[in-house]
Amino acid sequence: MKSQYRVVVIGGGVVGSSVLYHLAKFGWTDVVMLERRRLASGSSWHAAGGIHALNADPNMAALQAYTIDLLSEIEKESGQNIGLHMTGGLTLAGTPERWEWLQANYRVFQSIGIDDCELMTPKQAQERCPIMSTDGVLGAMWADREGYIDTTGTVQAYATAAKKRGAEYYEETKVERLTQTADGWEVVTDKGTITCEHVVNAAGLWAKQVGRMAGIELPVSPLKHHYLITDTVPEVAAADFEMPMTVDLEGFTYMRQDQKGILVGIYEIEHEHWAMDGAPWGYGEELFQEQLDRIENELTLGFERYPAIQDVGIKNWVNGAFTFSPDGNPLVGPVPGKRGYWSACAVMAGFLQGGGVGKSLAEWMIHGEPEADVWSMDVARYGKFAENRQYIKETTGQFYSRRFVMSYPNEQLPAGRPLKMAPAHDAMTQAGCRWGVSWDLETPLYFAPATDFEENLTLKRSNAHDIVGAECRNARENVGMVDITGFSRYEISGPNAEKWLNKLLATKLPTPGRARLAVMLSPEGRLKGDLTLLNWGDGTWWLMGSYYLRSWHMRWFNDHLEDGVEIRDLGEELCGFGLTGPNSRKVLQKLVNDEITLPFMGCTKADVGLVSARIARMSVAGELGFEINCRMGDHVKLRRILLEAGAEFGMQEYGFNAMLSLRLEKSFGIWSAEFTQDRTPGMTGMDRWIAWDKGDFIGREAALAERDGGWPAKCLVTLEIDAYDADASGYEPVWSGDELVGFVTSGGYGHTVNKSIAMALVNVDQTAEGTPLKVHVVGKERAAKVIASSPYDPTGQAMRG
Repeated sequence: MKSQYRVVVIGGGVVGSSVLYHLAKFGWTDVVMLERRRLASGSSWHAAGGIHALNADPNMAALQAYTIDLLSEIEKESGQNIGLHMTGGLTLAGTPERWEWLQANYRVFQSIGIDDCELMTPKQAQERCPIMSTDGVLGAMWADREGYIDTTGTVQAYATAAKKRGAEYYEETKVERLTQTADGWEVVTDKGTITCEHVVNAAGLWAKQVGRMAGIELPVSPLKHHYLITDTVPEVAAADFEMPMTVDLEGFTYMRQDQKGILVGIYEIEHEHWAMDGAPWGYGEELFQEQLDRIENELTLGFERYPAIQDVGIKNWVNGAFTFSPDGNPLVGPVPGKRGYWSACAVMAGFLQGGGVGKSLAEWMIHGEPEADVWSMDVARYGKFAENRQYIKETTGQFYSRRFVMSYPNEQLPAGRPLKMAPAHDAMTQAGCRWGVSWDLETPLYFAPATDFEENLTLKRSNAHDIVGAECRNARENVGMVDITGFSRYEISGPNAEKWLNKLLATKLPTPGRARLAVMLSPEGRLKGDLTLLNWGDGTWWLMGSYYLRSWHMRWFNDHLEDGVEIRDLGEELCGFGLTGPNSRKVLQKLVNDEITLPFMGCTKADVGLVSARIARMSVAGELGFEINCRMGDHVKLRRILLEAGAEFGMQEYGFNAMLSLRLEKSFGIWSAEFTQDRTPGMTGMDRWIAWDKGDFIGREAALAERDGGWPAKCLVTLEIDAYDADASGYEPVWSGDELVGFVTSGGYGHTVNKSIAMALVNVDQTAEGTPLKVHVVGKERAAKVIASSPYDPTGQAMRG
């Protein structure tokens, strides 16, 4: 072992071994992996080893598909048998809602290129898995690329393949301390001290402690998980094929063949945390005693689903710990505020996602960003609030218990809530507000007129549909007021602020007292932000964007910060309200002394009654509108005086559900839907905001290459869908005849144009207005057509009026 490496990977499980392999594969061979015990110790050795490409998150599904394709390559390259069994797999639906959900997801998988799936009747499913009872099964989905592997062999294969490419790994080497230096990190082990540029925390059950060595509190916790392995099952032994991987969602179990018996795993509703501060250092290949009383209900359902095991013995019980994040997805990437420290932990399904995690992190470290959009597993999707122990306990437990529970897009889960609330939260609740959550903040969804109103959970339009519609129409016809605490705000100042912003942003900077849409790119010319830049005219600037991206954007800003520039996240200091609609100026005029002459996209400081505010004339709804920003302590007062001033003009409060409908009517894209970090300006129409002649900016050369090299393969369009009782929401496939030509980025109902609308990325030859297409909405084929952008007020007169 040398005393200096470029990268030190801590943890010799499947994730650490994959990171090591991919770093070496992509050309960084001066890398080492340190394992305190033996390869695969911790969670990897006792994992069930199931693999499948399906995931409700399309980006995670793509990474899982990559991992599956990689496994046979790793086996061949390493010469290590990984015990790969590609049996195919079934996912069962036992309720009408679940069967509807499965049919919808089948179409989503088609849209992201997973084309080896098919829907089946219960009889067809039983033919694939004859030991299964189909009692209560309404339908199933089959996937070719499912199966299982030998877990220890797979870890060894990753590590061996990495070593063959020039990387190193050492077992029985415990990391005891980390110290950040001017050039990187000092890694103190029980075998000596190593200096390096980068440290990767792939410590699994010990990720919490390895984070704390660097002063980091990662939102992770281990939970216990059961599975059993039966003795020989006669029906299995007699079959001339292997039983497929089978997931019984209503039974909370998964099953695969194990030699001549089967393995049945259980996601217990009654979850149990273990070692929330990290596993003991001496823990390695130990297991816990099975807890039959805790899993009795799920176990009963499992034996009913597979009657063939009722008369055979159980050979082994496994009750071991796995590490989970609050939403169950991995925590990957550079940790904000700790240059050179990388997270690769909380990979609950390590053998399923480990290949994609290793690839993405290696690309990120070497090239500056990964090829795929990895937001759903980016460690920066959480902030300081997620360090709270109770938050971690509630959210990780909720995820575990709901692993196989039916979820709905309009469902609001309770764990870790309410946490942060805008000052006027209680008053808004009394007014009927129903709340969602963005990052740590409670955000308004809509205002129900009745105190006993309860929204029904559905994949289709809910009983809140008409409530949201009324809010939309009032905002278009009179004036609506929306809480905008859930917008992020960053203050940029200092003698070099303007110079820095010119380099950071691809957009021309606004003049004093004006605002402008600000496009931010990566060096590779892909999107990094759709922000709004405000020039207050006093040497300070604001960037505003999506609230849940605060940690993510601050990491990017700080990574590119230069001398003479200061940046502050104002998210804990400022909040406000937005006014939307033709009467919004009249409301505001009653509260300010001077006549309002603020031009469209203008910004100024002003007193609104007793509240000192910063006002910008803009609106994501495409109406005449004003965003009024104030201190947290003024939020209650601001709401009160705005409501009083707006009473004679028909003002009503509205929520983010209406805001999203209104923006769709204007074909305004949003982040995480139309705009993602794997897309380019040309694909999304953001190129029209680029100032090509302003000089150098991050991503300029790549953006020019796209502009001058021809159109991208897909472009963003607006669709009108012949929908009935459901609307597209995202990732539904778009067809021209039988040809897959794109996918929906977001959708909903346009309440003031009375149309079901979606935005979609489609092949460039399908973008002409009037082009007939088809879209699957909640699994059902619906006619669609390309329409002109901005079906409401296409000339923009309302917001400029």
